[in-house]
Amino acid sequence: MKAYVFPGQGAQFVGMGKDLYETNERARDLFEKANDILGVRITDLMFNGTDEDLRRTDITQPAVFLHSVILALTADDFAPDMTAGHSLGEFSALVAAGALDFEDGLRLVSARAHAMQKACELKPSTMAAIIALPDEKVEEVLKGIDGVVVCANYNCPGQIVISGEIEAIDKACELLTAAGARRALKLKVGGAFHSPLMEPARAELAEAIERTNFHTPKCPVYQNVDAKPHTNPEEIKANLIAQLTAPVRWTASVQQMIADGATTFCELGPGKVLQGLVSKIDRNVAVEGRQ
Repeated sequence: MKAYVFPGQGAQFVGMGKDLYETNERARDLFEKANDILGVRITDLMFNGTDEDLRRTDITQPAVFLHSVILALTADDFAPDMTAGHSLGEFSALVAAGALDFEDGLRLVSARAHAMQKACELKPSTMAAIIALPDEKVEEVLKGIDGVVVCANYNCPGQIVISGEIEAIDKACELLTAAGARRALKLKVGGAFHSPLMEPARAELAEAIERTNFHTPKCPVYQNVDAKPHTNPEEIKANLIAQLTAPVRWTASVQQMIADGATTFCELGPGKVLQGLVSKIDRNVAVEGRQ
């Protein structure tokens, strides 16, 4: 069985999707439709912009979504047995599986990006990657720190991302290094994604999601909040709303897909981050990617 997985924010690069635009008429039509929906020629920023342009949350998230989704929608052999996406990538996974229309998915991603940017500006916050400590040890250390700091991304065994207030993150990095982490690296992000500090964004996005028509997908979508397969539109919507303040359970999601029969994982979109994570979670499965 083949699982298609979709990357999140951070995988972007200048030039992403350009070959697809230039060689595939259907892809070009979808990119131009996206330009109209967003009211900005995001393709210009994707193909010929700067790294700084693509680091803006309001540009990054739609750009990664478009690259991933258009790869899926224009592939003749795209026939997923299951899909999943990392954080933002969950929206790509839902469109690819038919739970969301392309246009509605893009509008929600744009709304999500703007809501998250506003939440980031309310309070200084950041994230950090913790390498080579068991998840349980990271969780234990965080419990003893004052302020907001939580586990945000369970990426693979020995790699977890924490999220929260800057002072709390700094203290956590100090204590986790002392506890044996090989690295505690602050990330170049503008806010504390997947933490309680995203509550204002969650509330704003919830309204947009509730107004959007979701369909029964053609295959199960494994969602971040519980790492389980979902096909019920109401469950999908509730999980998507919860996702902004809940951790991304990527390790558990991949393990559950494998338990349910996945033998090959194909990453659609910029970069190869998810291919690397899947290989670290289980070296016995095949991984491939399309950019």
